[in-house]
Amino acid sequence: MAYSQFDRFLQEATAHDPASDRALGRNRLYGLYTSWCFVSQAVPGPEDEFWAAMRAHHIKPKGTGLRMKGPAAADYIMTSYLGLV
Repeated sequence: MAYSQFDRFLQEATAHDPASDRALGRNRLYGLYTSWCFVSQAVPGPEDEFWAAMRAHHIKPKGTGLRMKGPAAADYIMTSYLGLV
């Protein structure tokens, strides 16, 4: 079975954590995806394609149940908060 870019993103950059009140919301999950693409040297797909793939994985924008992890998480945090330091 071939894995899509979105499968790799979920495996490498997210961790399932449904009980967390700090689960990623819509904007942060897509932002993490674009960071993962940058770190992985992959071309990001359009946002509508991304959300279609997330729906196929039963991930809803309002309640993802996911937390970030790995190099993409570090890139996302540094990119998002660089202006605050």
